[in-house]
Amino acid sequence: MGADVRLVVMADEVWTDAYGAWLKALGDLTGSADRLMEWQNRRYLFAHRLGQLLTMPHSGSAAVKGPVVYGVQLPGVGLSYVGQTRSSERRLRDLAVGESHHLGNTVPPEIWERVIVVRWPQLVGGLPEVEQKVAAHGAGEECGLALEHRLQMVAKPVLNARKRTNEGEWRERDLAGSKSRGALTARQLPTLFSLVWEVWQRLSVMPAPRDGDPVVALPEGRVVFPSLIT
Repeated sequence: MGADVRLVVMADEVWTDAYGAWLKALGDLTGSADRLMEWQNRRYLFAHRLGQLLTMPHSGSAAVKGPVVYGVQLPGVGLSYVGQTRSSERRLRDLAVGESHHLGNTVPPEIWERVIVVRWPQLVGGLPEVEQKVAAHGAGEECGLALEHRLQMVAKPVLNARKRTNEGEWRERDLAGSKSRGALTARQLPTLFSLVWEVWQRLSVMPAPRDGDPVVALPEGRVVFPSLIT
């Protein structure tokens, strides 16, 4: 028991030191009006560039538009967040500036390891007819929610596991017992999820290009490496 307590204390000391260093660095970077404006310029320039790389045509690949599921991997953590949208041309551009709830506020995009985007409508043509009808319903809204739910269930991204409360705390989300639209629709799309998961796994382990290009694009999606953005 004593050893456990010492480990907790050591962890707290490390956390406190790192947090203090972060606060000091932010103070240095924003310590005058000029520095504050330069900080704002640099952060928005980075976020804007990341949004472009996630959505714009790249090296012969088409622009990313319409429905997608997407996720963010972090160093030392792995997949940390999963989301979906019907308007990727807008939502993915906003991803780095806080669109995805607490993601952009909790973890600055400058330290994201990779962003995975799967264009699931590209896979619908290979589905059984019954799943194609489900995917087409409501312009695919339920389908995107279903894929998001299944990805969260299978991959267990840590930043999707909890919800904020009005008391300033967090509570665990009951994904397994969910009666949401996504959870209910997920049962009707086993083939589509298998295809999406196959593409997702490919993108999640794809090495960063040696030529420094931040993007690897496939017809079914792409992966962007923020650390390569210059």
